[in-house]
Amino acid sequence: MIIVMTMGATDEQAEAVREQIRAHDLTPHDNYGTQRVVIAVLGDVAPVRDHLMSKLSSMPGIESVTPISRPFKLASRESHPEDTIVEVLGARIGNGSLTIMAGPCSVEDREMMLETAKAVAAAGATILRGGAFKPRTSPYSFQGLGLEGLHLLVEARKATGLPIITEVMEPGQVDVVTEHADILQVGTRNMQNYSLLTAVGKAGKPVMLKRGYGATIEEWLMAAEYVMSAGQPNVILCERGIRTFETYTRNTLDLTAVPLLHHLTHLPVIVDPSHATGKRWLVRPMALAAVAAGADGIMVEVHPRPDEAKSDGEQSLTFEQFASMAAALRHIHDEVKTLIKDPFITDGPVTVGEASKH
Repeated sequence: MIIVMTMGATDEQAEAVREQIRAHDLTPHDNYGTQRVVIAVLGDVAPVRDHLMSKLSSMPGIESVTPISRPFKLASRESHPEDTIVEVLGARIGNGSLTIMAGPCSVEDREMMLETAKAVAAAGATILRGGAFKPRTSPYSFQGLGLEGLHLLVEARKATGLPIITEVMEPGQVDVVTEHADILQVGTRNMQNYSLLTAVGKAGKPVMLKRGYGATIEEWLMAAEYVMSAGQPNVILCERGIRTFETYTRNTLDLTAVPLLHHLTHLPVIVDPSHATGKRWLVRPMALAAVAAGADGIMVEVHPRPDEAKSDGEQSLTFEQFASMAAALRHIHDEVKTLIKDPFITDGPVTVGEASKH
């Protein structure tokens, strides 16, 4: 349920609405980025919906009360029609510009990190990626440099001016990663790690949430809801491929998710063709396709010597390949940026899973 206050509503009237919501054992949540006070009602509204709406209808200062059909209340475009724009160190994600996140899968050493950071910055990257803590399938694989890797990322940020994004794997890492990084990344394996989602939601930094490789769109958006309900409105969604029966690629890139998410949610959408394909020569065409489909940006892995990389070398681009792709991406983006929002502005409502029942 979304309550829109009138333009002239007083603070006292808005607080009275919040108190009425709390009286029904529900939680009021102020919506950000709107011109007037908008209050979302969080919790199981269904048992008290009629009684609450009856109470609200007689209260002053309320312009409208709208039931929300989606279970993801805060992430829903119904509750927040305007696109969310995430701003970090001068970079803006979701404002119609092209975001390019690039860097090595893992921070391996100082020389490699600084070399890569300077190369991707020169080629047009807007955000620097790099893994300090690495979740690996095998316990014997390189697990990252940890705190040393964070320090190297900070040094690379100073050298290039690019904000950094890196993954946090468990609640106990949140404080130290938040201290160093500009955007916290939650990886595919942790998409439904609810204690971690709550912890990063309270950390005070924007969060990029990767889709679980076996997750539905609704499960993904409900995971985003955990972060947002914990207090962080600046969530970025990252499609990185899902697991299907196909074995020729690492995962199957679901580009349908891009326009579908733009219809369902106000959150920015990034696509990761590196993890989706697992093959260097497939990254470029899938990145181009993602931008053509309306993605707000891409995330790719870049390494000075991919064949020597300690992780994901097969899907990492060389500096030359990245520079060529970045130029092509900007060209595609310039061609389609005025067209990509047509489908979700004019199309009708979409029913996903059980969403319409909530």
